[in-house]
Order: sequence, then C-alpha cells, then structure tokens
Amino acid sequence: MPEFTRLALLASPTDRAQEACDALRKSREWVAPEDAQAAVVIGGDGFMLQTLHAMIDAEHIIPAFGLNLGTVGFLMNKYRSGRSIDERLAKATQIQISPLRMTATTNAGEVHSVCAINEVSILRETRQTAKLEVSVNGKVRMPELACDGVLVATPAGSTAYNLSANGPILPLSSNMLALTPISPFRPRRWRGAILPESYEIVFKALDAVKRPVLVVADQKEVRDVSEVRVKAWPEHRLTLMFDRGQSLEDRIFAEQFMV
Repeated sequence: MPEFTRLALLASPTDRAQEACDALRKSREWVAPEDAQAAVVIGGDGFMLQTLHAMIDAEHIIPAFGLNLGTVGFLMNKYRSGRSIDERLAKATQIQISPLRMTATTNAGEVHSVCAINEVSILRETRQTAKLEVSVNGKVRMPELACDGVLVATPAGSTAYNLSANGPILPLSSNMLALTPISPFRPRRWRGAILPESYEIVFKALDAVKRPVLVVADQKEVRDVSEVRVKAWPEHRLTLMFDRGQSLEDRIFAEQFMV
C-alpha cells in the first residue's frame, strides 16, 4: 500500500464529528485538501458523498478514508482510537467506484450535467403518476412506464435507495447498473433490469407539463425535466479506503444474506 504523508482532515458540522475532529487534529500534522494525498473524512454517508462530490468539482480526486459518526456509515469505517490513523491507512484496502453522469434537459430547454455516486432517481412532482419512455442504447425498451419514479443505481449505491425500492444488490466488481422502478403502475409486474455500465439509459417524460417530473442525482435536484440521460462516468473513478475485512465489497456481499 502507498504511504500517505500528506493527509487532509474533513468533518461534518455535527457536534460529535467536530469533537472527534478536534481530538484527531492533535495526533499529527494535516494539510489542506488541495495539497493532500488522501483525506480522512469524519461523519456519515451523506457527508462522505458531499466530500466526494467536492473532489470531483475541484478536479482533485484523492483516496478517502471515512470514520463513521453518522447513522448507517455504509461508506465509512468504525470510529475507534485503538490504532493511529497512519497505521490504519497503511493496512487499508482500496476500493474503486465509478459514478454516474446524469444530463437532464428541462421543459424550458436548460441542460444540467452532474454526477451521482449512489443513484439517479426520476420522480413525479405532483400527485399524478409519472409517465416515462425508457430507452437503452438508442432503442426504446419501454414505450410507457407509469410509476411514482424510476432509478439507476451503481453497485456502490445498490444497497441504498435501490434496495429500499426492491432493486437488486450488485457486487462491486460486476460493472453493472440496476434499473429499478418505484411503485410501478403499468406495467405492474415489471421489476426492473440489470444493465452493463457501458450502456446509456434515456428517460423521456411523456406529457411533461401535465405530469411534471424531477431528477435527483445523489443530493442535487433538477425540476421540470423533459429528458434524462444516464451513463457511467469512469473518467471520474473514486477511491474509498477501508479497514481490512470491512471493505465496501465485503459489506455489499453480506447484505445479500441479511434477513
């Protein structure tokens, strides 16, 4: 494993995370994120996603080692003080994940392009059911999907919203995407699809004015969309670090046997 001598320390604004940050700050010298070789991230999954998005926006992507002081902490490691951070990083397992690139066109013709690490969700804005046309690699696979919404999840995000919507859990090394409907009305029995990450998925809102839809890419939202394009974005591959035996791949595999 590479030795990281320049580390950045980042913490969510919660009281617990700030207290842990203050304690850890005294243990070694830290540098600014733009000068760091890796980042230690204190908080929960939401703050880790926020940190990874900031890396992509700043075009300075470095490995991230999370310390969980949030709720679930699926992307994080246990927060404990038995070993030093340098010791844990030296023995950590590195896992690479590819985010999604989402390009949304609004009814007004505006184009928004953002990334998603977990999933892209298309959702109805009002009480009326959304009606969507679903195409894969330029071919219409579903002329009309009536639903509350539909999502595309990465393997890293397949145990999050996707799993709650009864979508499949994807092994991290599968290089696949989960296409999962949310409360489908027609066709009622459609349970989604598993697609290679190299495929492009396009959603078109049918009757977008009467039945408005929005799209959410992780924590970023665009309303009143007419078309959404989703594809893996391997150029922005991210690296997460985990204690041995506790990697994201191990956790995703274990989720398949949870009852």
